[in-house]
Amino acid sequence: MVSFDEFKRIELKVAKILEVEDIPGKDKLYKIKIDLGNEQRTIVAGIKPFYSKEELIGKNVIVVANLEPAVIAGVKSEAMLLAAKNKAGQYSLVTIEGDVEPGTEVE
Repeated sequence: MVSFDEFKRIELKVAKILEVEDIPGKDKLYKIKIDLGNEQRTIVAGIKPFYSKEELIGKNVIVVANLEPAVIAGVKSEAMLLAAKNKAGQYSLVTIEGDVEPGTEVE
């Protein structure tokens, strides 16, 4: 169980998806470039079975921005997308509608 104080340390931010690429040989993974307002980062995410590249580009999503980078499938991943998993095992990204700038902190 995560304590409230531990949860408060998680940095959630709005990010805009700029680019989406396939990762050769990986059926579930995308390499995604995001805009966090003051910087751009790369994320590796296992959402390929649920979203086309075209559906993702331009979406405002929520990311965990203060994780240690990890190398996934040979690509440095510098944040994590938030998604919900339904009973059928399908993922839906947590997105933001409206006029919210990339880099905005989620409170």
